[in-house]
Amino acid sequence: MHTVVERELEMKLVLSPERSVPVPARLSYRSDDPFAVHVTFHLGSEFPVHWTFSRELLVEGVFRPCGQGDVRVWPTKVESREVICMALTSPDGDALLEAPSLALSAWLERTLRVVPPGQEHEALGIDEGLSELLAPTPRDDLYLRDPWQSDEGGESGS
Repeated sequence: MHTVVERELEMKLVLSPERSVPVPARLSYRSDDPFAVHVTFHLGSEFPVHWTFSRELLVEGVFRPCGQGDVRVWPTKVESREVICMALTSPDGDALLEAPSLALSAWLERTLRVVPPGQEHEALGIDEGLSELLAPTPRDDLYLRDPWQSDEGGESGS
């Protein structure tokens, strides 16, 4: 059984230093995908925009600038509000979003209670899955037994 932690959140899409527009977003975390966070932006179009990136990146970005390439995250203050900035880059364009720090941090804390840091591999069940996959079965005996007796043995047929 897996757990889902979701939160609806209004972010701001920064268009310029003086102008931003609200963007409804859904944050989602699933214990069966413990290394990732999923963000869905509802931009008022028929097709929402989905982003998936490392939970660890988001956790670190709450405290200090981190990331490179497609996703960068950092804390800052905007007009005395504490926010978490997310810079997202794709072939379709770039976006700078601001999320309220308190709401984002509270949601992240809930994900960390579901699957604590360092225990993600346990939540995946990789060890159990590998054990089950590699466990011998009665049919394995047929493949492990040599159907031809060796000609090099010390026994002689005469």
